[in-house]
Amino acid sequence: MRDIADSHTASDTPHDNFHSVKVTLNGRYMLENRSEHPCTVIAMSSGSAHLRCAASGRIGERVIAYIDHIGRIEGTVLRQMPDGFSLSLTASQRKKDKLAAQLTWLANKHELDLPEDRRHERIMPRNAENFLVLPDGRQYRCRIIDLSLSGAAMEIDVRPALYTVVTLGTMRGTVVRHFEDGIAIEFAHVQQPTTLDQLFR
Repeated sequence: MRDIADSHTASDTPHDNFHSVKVTLNGRYMLENRSEHPCTVIAMSSGSAHLRCAASGRIGERVIAYIDHIGRIEGTVLRQMPDGFSLSLTASQRKKDKLAAQLTWLANKHELDLPEDRRHERIMPRNAENFLVLPDGRQYRCRIIDLSLSGAAMEIDVRPALYTVVTLGTMRGTVVRHFEDGIAIEFAHVQQPTTLDQLFR
């Protein structure tokens, strides 16, 4: 298994002793003007994070974010990129050690084939009609055609960009696929069968 803490490299920054791990973690971040925006972290180490998002902060601006599976992080904007920005994280050594352990687990999930990462059985919802909410609050009627504990496919008239964070019912997820009549999303968290039954009965 990969151990992030053993991945020292001469190219790392002085504040970051670990390799960056490729991830797909949804979250929200707040800029200094207190505006909040959705984001997807696509790479992260114990000292930095690459956020894919629409609204980028200024170089040196302080940012606070809440990331799925990670929790609260904060830091300053290190550089701006076409799809978002990179963040230099501000954290105690204890927090960095904890983050390194979390990233090690995330990096090894696929290799370990943990039960929650296996494909889930598809469910036919009793009530297929629902609404999809975009980050700006716009709502679109949709029809669920495929549902599982980890995601859903739906017929819908709009095509949000890939990696857009959306809400289906009360469940947050990310657009991961487009097809002819709609889109597929991956939920931010694996759901319980009772939760899906309550939402789509």
